[in-house]
Amino acid sequence: MSILDKRASGILMHISSLPGDTGIGTLGRHAYKFVDYLEKYGQTYWQMLPICPTSYGDSPYQSFSTFAGNPYFIDFELLEKDGFLNTADWKDINWGSDRQHIDYGVLYVERHKVFAKIQTHFNKNIPSDFDAYCKDNSFWLDDYALFMAIKDAHGGKSFSEWESDIRLRSQDALDRWSKQCAERIQYYKILQYLFFKQWYALKKYANDKGIKIIGDIPIYVSSDSSDVWTNPKQFKLKDDMTPLEVAGCPPDAFSAEGQLWGNPVYDWEHHKETGYAWWKKRISECLKIYDVIRIDHFRGFDEYYCIPFGSPNATNGQWRKGPGATLFKEIKKEFGNLNIIAEDLGYLTDSVIQMLKDVGFPGMKLLQFAFDSRETSNYIPYLYGHNCVVYTGTHDNDTILGWAKSARQEDVEFAKKYLRADSDEKLRQEMMICALSSVANTCILCMQDLIGLDGAARMNIPSTVGSNWKWRATEEQITDSNFEFLGCYTSLYGRKRKL
Repeated sequence: MSILDKRASGILMHISSLPGDTGIGTLGRHAYKFVDYLEKYGQTYWQMLPICPTSYGDSPYQSFSTFAGNPYFIDFELLEKDGFLNTADWKDINWGSDRQHIDYGVLYVERHKVFAKIQTHFNKNIPSDFDAYCKDNSFWLDDYALFMAIKDAHGGKSFSEWESDIRLRSQDALDRWSKQCAERIQYYKILQYLFFKQWYALKKYANDKGIKIIGDIPIYVSSDSSDVWTNPKQFKLKDDMTPLEVAGCPPDAFSAEGQLWGNPVYDWEHHKETGYAWWKKRISECLKIYDVIRIDHFRGFDEYYCIPFGSPNATNGQWRKGPGATLFKEIKKEFGNLNIIAEDLGYLTDSVIQMLKDVGFPGMKLLQFAFDSRETSNYIPYLYGHNCVVYTGTHDNDTILGWAKSARQEDVEFAKKYLRADSDEKLRQEMMICALSSVANTCILCMQDLIGLDGAARMNIPSTVGSNWKWRATEEQITDSNFEFLGCYTSLYGRKRKL
């Protein structure tokens, strides 16, 4: 029996959005306080976005490694307690004047200055378990650290622009760069050691209080990643390591040119020949890090849309068959029943629906998609079964108050009528209550909605860059008064975590 079969609720709040004084949310005291609030008010889940190091556009869905942790989340106060920093190393840094938005430019420059000081302190007193950590994680850590070190030596350029010998991983080039970048390689290994030390301490704290972590993994990996550089046979690539085809979405009512994501697509025939070994290793690591896994763009396992590399948009792509339920049947043979949420939003074909039935994972329901005044939506609550996870919205949606301003007004009026709301503020409350009262086994609310924030607090607008992934809560916003509302209706509708 999956833990997702039990009636429960939780909050979607990314680590980056936590309060704090160092430019971005971290794994420190504010994360622990957030767990305390979840426990106090009867919650079961803390859902977050991918925790991998971000690359172009600062998106957690575009990472340099599917296995690594984001060093930006390393907490300096905890490092000072452990002797890896002094107060003067970080306290007087100006991280920007806006506490509610991340300045990634400042973060990139200043964080790495502090990281250099961490390495100096670390080398004076190397922890006794550091070598064991590096050995246990060598299957991804060695290549990731080398990849990042070489990238730094090339001024951050994509590995597609490196010299052909190292881009194609000739042994001579690997040996030469490993010697040349030895100190920088250790730098990246140190950061991963410290990240995961803090991560697992926080996870244990949460689990001990009955809070489960829902982690998010993208179906695809970034084209400029150690994953692609190290495992080219897993992807459809040309001889020079550039993609043959890239992932995306076709044109629809929301985008005449579709969505061009740019991720290389998988060579599923090769994965099948290897018994899906790479995917099994990926899932294996996620099972260590998270209690529940949400897999983004789950329909892509049934059919995936791919576009010729170099295309200006997604208009000339085509659908190809994926591995379907076979992949997850193989994974279940390896690990048994899994706590997985399938992100199945959007248009679903009969074969996608059948795949979801075959694997048995709960799909997602979004209330912001429920109130289509033109036709009955599959997301309307009276059509729900128990085996699903209901959200008012996700990181890709506006906040409820933002949606009330940006959505078709006919849809907003329908929502207000359905939810008996006579104002936008009442709509915010009633939409959350509707999710909590629904028959869906699991309910996840967004922290922005619990606080009562408008569209300025939106996390991401798909197919745009420059203004996303920046929202942060202030310490004054994460309070008992906001959580009391959640606790009340969690208890009223039978979702309160059992002690």
